[in-house]
Amino acid sequence: MSTIETTINSSPISTHRARILVTIGYCAAFVALGLTTASLGPTLTDLATNTGAILSQISYVFTTRSFGYLLGSFLGGRLYDRRPGNPLMGTVLLLMALSMALVPVIPILWILTAVLLLLGMFEGTLDVGGNTLLVWLHGEKVGPYMNALHFFFGVGAFLSPVIVAQILNITGGITWAYWILALLMLPVAVGLLRLPSPPAPVETRVRPEGDAAAASSHSNALLVTLIAAFFFLYVGSEGSFGGWIATYAKATGLGDATAAAYLTSAFWGALTLGRLFSIPLAARLRPRVLLFGDLIGCLLSVLVILAWPGAPMALWIGTFGAGFSMASLFPTMISFAGRHMATTGKTTAWFFVGASSGGMVIPWLIGQLFESVSPQATVFIILVSLLLDLAMFGVILRHVQKMKAAG
Repeated sequence: MSTIETTINSSPISTHRARILVTIGYCAAFVALGLTTASLGPTLTDLATNTGAILSQISYVFTTRSFGYLLGSFLGGRLYDRRPGNPLMGTVLLLMALSMALVPVIPILWILTAVLLLLGMFEGTLDVGGNTLLVWLHGEKVGPYMNALHFFFGVGAFLSPVIVAQILNITGGITWAYWILALLMLPVAVGLLRLPSPPAPVETRVRPEGDAAAASSHSNALLVTLIAAFFFLYVGSEGSFGGWIATYAKATGLGDATAAAYLTSAFWGALTLGRLFSIPLAARLRPRVLLFGDLIGCLLSVLVILAWPGAPMALWIGTFGAGFSMASLFPTMISFAGRHMATTGKTTAWFFVGASSGGMVIPWLIGQLFESVSPQATVFIILVSLLLDLAMFGVILRHVQKMKAAG
């Protein structure tokens, strides 16, 4: 028999008010993360002009940044197990602000690519930190706070293109857009540097010996692997939908360039709205119930698009439904993991490695088949990914039941 307990009573954030202040700091950091994440797309052509590159050349910065994100997730998770979390997050935000300030003034493509690799590493480190520290702060009650955290990421991602567009209208260039986004991060970084850090969870357990110990270790490692695979499939589906739905709409004649852009906005807007609605739901429903409902909603939304492939209305309904249903999958699975294992920076890092890998592989696969097979490959690959994710969720639930039975 074993139990896992997270102790924070000895911490300077043991009071409810202190925990709320720290939670607000994490939410502000995720607004900043959303601002940086969504800044690259609207400025890509200007960055190509700055570096004298064509779009096919500069498009590789997306892959480079994603690879940096993966590295940051993997390496950063270990840092949070060894260092106070909030000073680390504050420092990473300062480095993000510096990177953002450099991006619009770099005239050489390979240097820009290197800076975006570093920016991706800082983003991955911040993302892992926010998710890990929030679980340490709130324990099993983290559900609604986790959904709020990811909602504020959506707020930042929504505001970033708006800020860029307004600065472009005023100045005619992207330099001040990046500099203003960088300046907005500074007060958040300073605030985090001054806030106390939640302690890592304290595990209290009667440790098994011999074969039982090996079985317990293997069981936990398998659960981490299964959840990482879940994130691989989910994030791959989300990234594919958000990244390819506009191109799909134009290629199938279901919308012109303007309508396709609004369709993408509808997807991300629905995802942000879904995260807002999921905050009270997470306080009332068990994570497994939310996860199952979200996955079914995703599948039904994609099936609407497939059932009426020539109907623009079906595409809009399916897109909004998919965004809304996908909204709480990531934060809720993090909450689910926190209920069944001691969440450390290392374990969260593996979750983000799976997520980052899916975000690179599945959209890339669609790109290989979009023209050679059919634009419909987009929807079919997303459907298959979601079906596999539902099956993976079933495997996770079965494994958790076996862990409980084994004590």
